[in-house]
Amino acid sequence: MTNATRTKKTTTARQNATKKVRSQKKNTTEKKAVIKEAVAEQKKMPGRKHKIAANRRSASSSRQALESKLKQDMKATKKALKSMRAAARDEIKLAKAAAKDEIASLKDQLAEVLKREKALVKMSQEKTRKMIAAGERWERKQLNKIKKATARVRNK
Repeated sequence: MTNATRTKKTTTARQNATKKVRSQKKNTTEKKAVIKEAVAEQKKMPGRKHKIAANRRSASSSRQALESKLKQDMKATKKALKSMRAAARDEIKLAKAAAKDEIASLKDQLAEVLKREKALVKMSQEKTRKMIAAGERWERKQLNKIKKATARVRNK
């Protein structure tokens, strides 16, 4: 190779090298711009962190408000249950007293019915005795009539 061709090659090599360096510099400047943008985004992060913290605070406060509301509801429910139990006990006592009174009245009615039934049985027994006695008397009278009639027939 000749000197001129060597110099051309070296100059082209140098040019290529400088192009590479320039392209690397461009890349670094581009990288620096990207890094600056990332830094700018990172600067925005404290705002996000502030929002996150605010959201956490609001979530915890709303959770606490809900818990307190639920506790109040639970207390109210317990009070209502206690009052309902007391009312139920009173109703049960009243129902028992009413049932006892009803049982007593039914027992009295049963005793009266039994007395009436005994009286009716006595009356029916007396009537049957009287009927039997009357029947026996009638039978005796009939027998006496028959005997008198037979005695007359024999005498004649």
